Amino acid sequence: MRTTVGIIGAGPAGLLLARLLHNAGIDSVVLESRDRAYVEQRQRAGILEQGTADVLRAAGAGGRMDREGLRHDGIELRFAGRRHRVDLPALTGGKSVLVYAQTEVCKDLVALRLKDGAPLLFEAEALAVEGAEGDRPSVRFRHEGRESVLECDHVVGCDGFWGVARRAVPAALSQAFERTYPFAWLGVLADVAPSHDELVYARHERGFALLSMRSPAVSRLYLQVPADTDPAAWPDERIWDELDRRLETPGGRRLERGPITQKSVTPMRSYVHEPMRHGRLFLAGDAAHIVPPTGAKGLNLAVGDVVTLARALVHRRDTGSDELLDAYSATCLRRVWQAERFSYDMTTMLHRSPEADGFEERLHLARLDRIATCRSAGADLAEAYTGFPVG
Repeated sequence: MRTTVGIIGAGPAGLLLARLLHNAGIDSVVLESRDRAYVEQRQRAGILEQGTADVLRAAGAGGRMDREGLRHDGIELRFAGRRHRVDLPALTGGKSVLVYAQTEVCKDLVALRLKDGAPLLFEAEALAVEGAEGDRPSVRFRHEGRESVLECDHVVGCDGFWGVARRAVPAALSQAFERTYPFAWLGVLADVAPSHDELVYARHERGFALLSMRSPAVSRLYLQVPADTDPAAWPDERIWDELDRRLETPGGRRLERGPITQKSVTPMRSYVHEPMRHGRLFLAGDAAHIVPPTGAKGLNLAVGDVVTLARALVHRRDTGSDELLDAYSATCLRRVWQAERFSYDMTTMLHRSPEADGFEERLHLARLDRIATCRSAGADLAEAYTGFPVG
């Protein structure tokens, strides 16, 4: 099997890259180790930056998103018994975010790929990337019980942190930067209408809490918990009681409760692999970087990566120049490190660390107070939250 671009992974990064290349007339093959049902059901991110939503619309993948997605023009910060709304459009010149789950983005992109008749192989496990330093890299993979080789001009690893693509970058040429946080998120899905119209980020003496949503009828909620937490140790009533405590403000209403349909624990970590390119192998999304979910940057960073790469591949096709491909890693990493900085700031500011002393606690409250009382500080948060420029 031969193609111009071999894409490992049918998450939002791989699927969107395939769509952008298809629209530009560049052929690709997508290999995904899981089946279609898994790809379309795995719960991940739910906040789309302004730029991400615009890219999906331009790619022809925004129809259902615009019908069913929930536009949010603000977020609410709760701390020290106070409530402060960050008005995103007012602070950014009109930008907002959209609540539309990653599962729905994947469904839309899979449907378009299959409608186009372009190659998308589910249950095709990538085994190795070979020959990345040469002109004819390839991907060895197993599909339907047989081992095959996909020959490419370029290989793109969109296969997540545990995938094979990053392992093809020689250790001597790699640098990894990592931060592990001493807490995690207990996340739940509940069949109940959200108790607030916008996302609520709460810093409380008992720990962080987040009120989010997936639709007008489904709430997504999170609690800061110890890193070794077992979700089974948290019965539903305990979760609702703790959410009420951490989200409570004077005069505020208690949460609407409903059946909890899913519980999971998400570790909190930051990770960046440099470089994001080795020869004709390119890394994108979680294969190259991970952010704690506090800043809602993971999916959006992946979109920035593949938009940058698609632009570079089209430039090479049209001009014969590798200039943009050569700049891919440096271009993406500028945006990645800004998102890492923002996500780190949000995480440390809003969570109670077991390692922090009273001095640090007061500093974090002072940062929140500054955002609530200084327009420029609020604008800095709003600009980052709605998205850094791509490229």
